[in-house]
Amino acid sequence: MEANIESNGQEKPGLVRAAEYVRMSTEHQKYSTENQAKAIRQYAEAHNMEIVRTYADEGKSGLRIKGRDALQKLIDEVENGVADFKVILVYDISRWGRFQDADESAYYEYKCRNAGIEVEYCAEQFANDGSPVATIVKGVKRAMAGEYSRELSAKVFAGQCRLIELGFRQGGMAGYGLRRMRVNQNGDPQGILDFGEHKSLQTDRVILVPGPDEEVQTVCWMYREFIDGGKQESEIAAKLNAQGITTDLGHPWTRGTVHEILINEKYIGNNVYNRQSFKLKKKRVVNTPAMWIRADGAFEGIVDPQDFYTAQGIIRERNRRFSDGEMLDRLKHLFERHGYLSGLIIDESESMPSSGAYQRRFGSLIRAYELVGFKPDRDYRYIEINRVLRQKHHDVVAETVDAIVNLGGSVNRDTATDLLISPVMKSEFTQFACGATMITSIAVSPCISAMMAMARSTSD
Repeated sequence: MEANIESNGQEKPGLVRAAEYVRMSTEHQKYSTENQAKAIRQYAEAHNMEIVRTYADEGKSGLRIKGRDALQKLIDEVENGVADFKVILVYDISRWGRFQDADESAYYEYKCRNAGIEVEYCAEQFANDGSPVATIVKGVKRAMAGEYSRELSAKVFAGQCRLIELGFRQGGMAGYGLRRMRVNQNGDPQGILDFGEHKSLQTDRVILVPGPDEEVQTVCWMYREFIDGGKQESEIAAKLNAQGITTDLGHPWTRGTVHEILINEKYIGNNVYNRQSFKLKKKRVVNTPAMWIRADGAFEGIVDPQDFYTAQGIIRERNRRFSDGEMLDRLKHLFERHGYLSGLIIDESESMPSSGAYQRRFGSLIRAYELVGFKPDRDYRYIEINRVLRQKHHDVVAETVDAIVNLGGSVNRDTATDLLISPVMKSEFTQFACGATMITSIAVSPCISAMMAMARSTSD
């Protein structure tokens, strides 16, 4: 939320101009922005101050400055010398922030003080006057503010884990083929929650239930195609899109959305939590399976467990990390079995890494083919040439434009077609200089001749 700015127009004589900063997360009603503002204004009246500006971060966590637009705006105005006040009033140290590093909280206050603007905490029982006592107490309070968040995070996590073990869902969308059901504290169904809806009572809980029959049948079909049909996720997605079937969000299917259905245990009724951690707004961490919180059989599954675990075995074997030698051995055996190779043959073989894996590991499929003795009948050097062209395109076009300008000419670059167009001739007929040679081009990509020459020399 951007800072709210208030001004009373004229400065009252004898009053110190002040700005108030208020922040509310969702911790407790006593920290509502209205209650903070009321206490701050009482403090201002008692200390002969006039509040001329208000900076408010509503519904914002105090763990870090990211996302707190009002505090960022406040500090930016202070540092740039555009602040028209002499003091910043904050309800207490925790409203300034519950930074996990107490020095970060001190750093932002230092920025203000260094610009000649003091920060005062209205509800604290000490004066922020720079004295040794104030410095010590402030440091302790900052550490306590950060520790409160850590303790609260641990308590919330423990509560969530307990609810997971009891079979209740903790956030997130249901997913295709499933729906969220609201139940009361006795487990009695209270109705399906539509997309975007939340339970209204704190004592209510959420479980997953099977969705519409056609979605359930589609999910089971995906598993059959993957296991029995040997289809890749991208092929399954293409079939679904061809039939006009969309995801639960109404989007076309992709390899990723199909893959998510094939690997998520909720489709066999397991309630799994803590796959990833993002505690205290720190770096997101992917947890090992040993750290997962789970309740098997918590929901009614819509996929046969045997099918699910068969799919996991296929995916695990496919994604196993192969050495260069293992990848080439598998490619050589595939070549011997079929007599030729292609990206399609590689991707359709369940025991093979993907064609993309060969491209990333060996630089290109052509290079991998050469290493196992396969030479395609068709000259595929154009693939390497095109790759080089794409890499050099931007630089060559820029050099061409500079060359034309240095020769006294002028040229415009059409962003839609990427053609260089002469403003004098107003056509797609252009002349451009590459070195000492003049090349004439009619409606062709700029500098293609020069780029082709570079690509050939590179590939040779």
